[in-house]
Amino acid sequence: MKSIETPSDKSEFTGGKIDERAGDTRITAPDDGEYPEGGLRAWLVVIGCALLTCSTFGFVNAWGVFQEYYSQTLLSNQSHSNIAWIGSVQYALVLMPGSISGRLFDIGYFRETMIPATCLLVLSTFLVGECKRYWQFMLCQGISVGTSSGFLFGPTLAVTSNYFHRRRPFVFGLVAVGSSVGGTLLPIVTRNLIPKIGFPWTMRVLGFFMLLTTSTANLLIRRRLPPVNIKGGLFNFPAFKSPHFALYYLSSTFGFFGMFTALTYLDTAAVEVAKINGDLAFYLISIANACSGIGRLGSGALSGRYGPINVLGFFMVLAALMTYVWPYALSVGSLITVSVFYGVASGAFIGVVATPLTHPKFGVQGDMGRRTGMLFTLSGIGALCGPPISGAIHDATGGYKAVGAYAGSILMMSLILMISAKWVATGTPWGKF
Repeated sequence: MKSIETPSDKSEFTGGKIDERAGDTRITAPDDGEYPEGGLRAWLVVIGCALLTCSTFGFVNAWGVFQEYYSQTLLSNQSHSNIAWIGSVQYALVLMPGSISGRLFDIGYFRETMIPATCLLVLSTFLVGECKRYWQFMLCQGISVGTSSGFLFGPTLAVTSNYFHRRRPFVFGLVAVGSSVGGTLLPIVTRNLIPKIGFPWTMRVLGFFMLLTTSTANLLIRRRLPPVNIKGGLFNFPAFKSPHFALYYLSSTFGFFGMFTALTYLDTAAVEVAKINGDLAFYLISIANACSGIGRLGSGALSGRYGPINVLGFFMVLAALMTYVWPYALSVGSLITVSVFYGVASGAFIGVVATPLTHPKFGVQGDMGRRTGMLFTLSGIGALCGPPISGAIHDATGGYKAVGAYAGSILMMSLILMISAKWVATGTPWGKF
């Protein structure tokens, strides 16, 4: 077992072995057999992390209903692209703080970031209900909700990795299901409450929901392994000298670049192009988010058997295909079909995209928080730019066919880069990886 330098405060942690020499504390990383792979504490942590993904990524995945509502009411004087920037900033900031939160988690500062982020998320959700102008929505919903969500979501995979090794793909899928639940229920609650109690009180209801879920998560989540202080700061830049490392991170960035386009404009396009009733079109987002839960769970289970990159490749093809055909779906049945298959594919992508980083070829367990943080930070660039560019293409062409072609091609580029990363890492595009 390899010794890793770590801060001296280890009272909260179990696992590994302590070796104190000449005043230095060194804690050896545990062997694979030392992971609990279950037990009450481990599953409570999984539940807590699922609650966090429900309140963060799930809330962000509900952006489609806000995009439609703002474009028709509060921000009707703004273009589709301008409004989409709010959601894109939110998407991006759920991911981009990952390098900071992941690194802080690795060196032992988990609770110190979790509690302030919880307070900011709840406060920001309440304040969105008081917004009237574009810059206010950008500040409260785009920046504040996004940043707080990022600091809460970032360490979820790292902390569950403390308890599981062999079952990580499945557990990562379980954690990701939380965002599917949130992305399904929160749009329905929002859409149905606004006509009854108004937008401000709807956001207050959502704020109280965030308070309940995030507070419960704070009580349930505890790390098990000791913090580690691996050299390199927030970013492990030397790791990018490994071609498979750089290729996979670039693939993830392209994946997030193209993945959120259909989810952002699915219901809006249904109303504008297919002339579907707005009340029905709204449920397309919830259908996609509900089906994403199937993708998250299924991909997690399949990854353990066939390898995460192999599973990701299959679902990336499906996501690209659905993105290509989505603008041509002009009936209720075809739109529901697209929503179902796109939801499954996008859910699989979100649920498994970080799983390859647990492979020894990408680094040791003690660096897990930083590796996932780097992945999400770089992927945030794609999430930030993708939907607004799609909105600009729509505004320039007056339709969504070019949008679908653009986003689908970006996803195919992500697939090519992903296969290339596997090929470089293993020497063959075949086999389990």
